[in-house]
Amino acid sequence: MLEVLVVDDGSSKPLSAQDLKTGTIIDLNLKVLRFEENRGVVKALNFALESLKNRTDYKYIARLDCDDLCINDRFAKQVKFLDTHAEIALIGSKVLFREYVSGREYVYQNSVEHREIIREMHHKCSFIHPSVMFRKEIIEKIGGYPENYLHCEDYAFFFKTIKHYFSYNIPEILLVSEINNNGISAKFRKRQIVSRMRVVRDFGPDAFLKMAGLLRLMVLLFIPLGAVRFLKTLKK
Repeated sequence: MLEVLVVDDGSSKPLSAQDLKTGTIIDLNLKVLRFEENRGVVKALNFALESLKNRTDYKYIARLDCDDLCINDRFAKQVKFLDTHAEIALIGSKVLFREYVSGREYVYQNSVEHREIIREMHHKCSFIHPSVMFRKEIIEKIGGYPENYLHCEDYAFFFKTIKHYFSYNIPEILLVSEINNNGISAKFRKRQIVSRMRVVRDFGPDAFLKMAGLLRLMVLLFIPLGAVRFLKTLKK
């Protein structure tokens, strides 16, 4: 049974489950959690996780952002994988990033196996946040998203997770994510890179890979976002 939790982070007009269900073609088990005033994405994420912590009627938690599109039976494939691989606790997938106006798009290249993921995490996040699914036991052991890594709470959470659990990325595109020039990664890019450097510094287990990753991120600070996206498009 799929349940959808929506956190209303202090909107001026409170959301209701019925408002969100209007126009949908399937009957969702949908619940709305609400902050009376805006408290930011990290507190909203942890509010949702805390509401699930003591429940025993589910095993897995997945994330989805506004405007992202699940494809190719995303949830069914991730559930099946976790059901048949008891040693894996965190999974993601390939993600197609698309700019709908221009048609420009690229596939985010990430490592698949746990050992390669650990290496890769020293210089970039191996998981696109709205593509992940993980076991409930993770939040019972390590807690929720760290609140002291601005715009990088997911990176820190995943790095914490893979230090205790095995991970995997399904090598198939299961999510389409919109390229949004007003999104956090674009608007606060330099602050986010600085936060990524702090994540690598605090969680990276390999000294050599940590130094190489920090140098790589320092270089990235001086490369314009447009150039980075252009290079990714060329590699698709």
